[in-house]
Amino acid sequence: MKNIEDIVDHSGMILTKDVLEQGFSKFQLYSFIEKNKFQRVAHGIYVSPDAWEDENYILSLRCPQGVLSHDEALYFHGLAEREPMRKTITVYTGYGAAALIKDGIKVFTVKKELLSLGKIDVKTAQGHTVPMYDKERTICDLIRSKSWFEIQDFQYAVKTYVKQNDKDLNKLMEYAKAFHVDKKIREYMEVLL
Repeated sequence: MKNIEDIVDHSGMILTKDVLEQGFSKFQLYSFIEKNKFQRVAHGIYVSPDAWEDENYILSLRCPQGVLSHDEALYFHGLAEREPMRKTITVYTGYGAAALIKDGIKVFTVKKELLSLGKIDVKTAQGHTVPMYDKERTICDLIRSKSWFEIQDFQYAVKTYVKQNDKDLNKLMEYAKAFHVDKKIREYMEVLL
């Protein structure tokens, strides 16, 4: 690669680590950013002024150990009627999430060994791959965090999940046992199925 422009991704984003890996200096990067009016959206992440910001991708870069969850996953899987007002992510207990919380991101925590349970990779609207929980894990998170949700949003998500043809009730119960919500989920499923 001869130019920093070649490192800018298809959505108009450039990462400091990618530029440095290609042998360019920080001075060259900052000159490029200033000349092209790129904006800093997070530490080491810059976006072209005419680009659509891929907020979920940026969040996954800021917090590579985290998994998009709760509101984000409900919306992605068609289990919510409206787009979330706040970004939501799950990290392991003990992860330093103060900066994320300060920036208005809703952060949930789980034991480290449960963080990857139900984790899948999904594509954002801008074509980036981000980690997110599958439907069954999302339903378990919904049940576990019921007090965080409006009752109508909670009911919509559960009822919509039950109506979907691609639901996996065996996987749902497996996850439910891991999170000790199998009794509650069984009750909901008995009423709705």
